[in-house]
Amino acid sequence: MRIAYLLTQDRGGPVDVTVRLAASLIASGEAEVRVYGPRPARGSELLDGHHEQVSVASKGSVAAARSARSAIRSWRPDLVHAQDRRSGLVCAGMHRLPAGPRAVVHTYHGVPDDVTERWFRGVPTASGPSAYTRAVLAADAVVARAVSRTVVPAPAMGEFLRRRLRVPATRLTHIDNSAELPAFTPPSGQVRHLVFVGLLVERKGTLDLLRALAMPGTMPSGATLTVVGDGPQRADAEQLASRPPLAGRVRFLGFRTDVPELLAQGDALVLPSRMEQQPLVVAAAMAAGKPVLAT
Repeated sequence: MRIAYLLTQDRGGPVDVTVRLAASLIASGEAEVRVYGPRPARGSELLDGHHEQVSVASKGSVAAARSARSAIRSWRPDLVHAQDRRSGLVCAGMHRLPAGPRAVVHTYHGVPDDVTERWFRGVPTASGPSAYTRAVLAADAVVARAVSRTVVPAPAMGEFLRRRLRVPATRLTHIDNSAELPAFTPPSGQVRHLVFVGLLVERKGTLDLLRALAMPGTMPSGATLTVVGDGPQRADAEQLASRPPLAGRVRFLGFRTDVPELLAQGDALVLPSRMEQQPLVVAAAMAAGKPVLAT
């Protein structure tokens, strides 16, 4: 069997999932695998000889989408797995084309950032997302109907697709995210070194975390926070962390490829997200024996 994966980004949860899936299949020898997209920023060496560079820079890049579809079809895969929203748009309906793949699978990793938890769960008084986001969600519904199967990593996301986007339950499959088992390194004493891993965007709640830690009596003497990741809120986060009582106690490392090692050095993971599905870093931290403080 030939399996093609399509990515449109070089980093993030969907990319890490794809690299892990593809590398596992390559190692098993059970399928021929090719990953299309930008070269992953983390774990790309696992795909050596199984990666083909293609670029779909935006949802409106029609010519790039056609080029990506052509590259995939020329390899004649049996199965195409689209691993993010943009790749779902590119691959939708490919299995209905002459000499196309037998099936197209799309993993729905999450809703757009301005979807609130209350609106997501259908609270009547919750404020809805922007008109643009509603259009994106409408496109998500079209894609879910145009692929063979949509994978959701959390039951709540499947319920959202069924209830809010009217996707038939027969087109949805729930498969949990997973993590490679790292060295088991539980904290040996009191928890004093917190680690945050993720994009520095509003949805991840990094600024909320820093404001909470700055409250009197919250952060014990000797406690520190390591922030692993980058994003548009980094400058604001660094400014907050430069003030007492956080000054000198928060490290910003940016994007890193050695997340398991950084988790091993910490005592606990903290993830103050306003909205999540099933974060890979939570599974990785729990597998390492670390306490997880999450909203």
